[in-house]
Amino acid sequence: MVAGEWVEVEGISVEVAVKAALEELGIEKDGAEVDILQEPQRGFLGIGRQDAIVRVKPQPRPKRARRGRGGRKRRPSGQKQPSGRRPGNQRPEAKQRQARKGQAGKKTESSRRPGGRPKTAGNKAAGREVQAVTGQDNTVDDLGKEQAAVVEEFLSGLLEEFGLEGKVESRHDGRTLCAEVLGEQTEALVGPKASVLQAVHELTKTVVQRKTARNCRLRLDIAGYGEKRRKALGIYAGQLADQVLDEGGEIMLEPMNSSDRKVVHDAIGAVDGVRSYSEGREPRRSVVVALK
Repeated sequence: MVAGEWVEVEGISVEVAVKAALEELGIEKDGAEVDILQEPQRGFLGIGRQDAIVRVKPQPRPKRARRGRGGRKRRPSGQKQPSGRRPGNQRPEAKQRQARKGQAGKKTESSRRPGGRPKTAGNKAAGREVQAVTGQDNTVDDLGKEQAAVVEEFLSGLLEEFGLEGKVESRHDGRTLCAEVLGEQTEALVGPKASVLQAVHELTKTVVQRKTARNCRLRLDIAGYGEKRRKALGIYAGQLADQVLDEGGEIMLEPMNSSDRKVVHDAIGAVDGVRSYSEGREPRRSVVVALK
């Protein structure tokens, strides 16, 4: 553990989070600095619950006076050194090394183009590859169809392995690969707090990327969970907007993905007198509701 390094920990309460951080650092509370980043909050229907977040680091130790070799104190900077070479004096070997460095720098600058980019064959090859992919309209369509077929095949096989009755529909709208798993029995692939759905989402995305050798933006919905969550988020955002209008201030929601944040932004945008914006970095980017 580096001295002075922060440790950020989440917990159901501030006390639990601080205790876990102290155990991780191996220090006592008296020798630690604690910064509470977020107080715990209760959610509504399983949405909006927030754990406490704290940052803890060891208190810095007092610095001792620095001494030179043999335990002697260093000479003040204003006094002259008793002996030694002057700053301006250089040996012939040092001058030769500086001359060689100057010539090497000139060669490096001369090998670059007027625009500042080095002459490498990789730039030309990369340009040809980009042109080959984006130069034809049917290339993107074919890739989207191929990825949609891979998703449908993988999810159908997953349902068969689990012994669940359901149907898989997939399509590519030009930017996003959309997949939907339908059927009452498919709710088993959602799990508590959509934990299983998130795992299936990541696994499906990995399979598509490996089989097609291309990245994809995947939107997966199982048993209508996405539609239910969008409705619940809309209701919850409306309640938060009313609370801000009555009490003022700002309210920060739990970290969400981009799709859920868009639902909240749309719901807040339909209410007069309040506004919403996103804050933080992925994957802990949250929506903040405030007065206009």
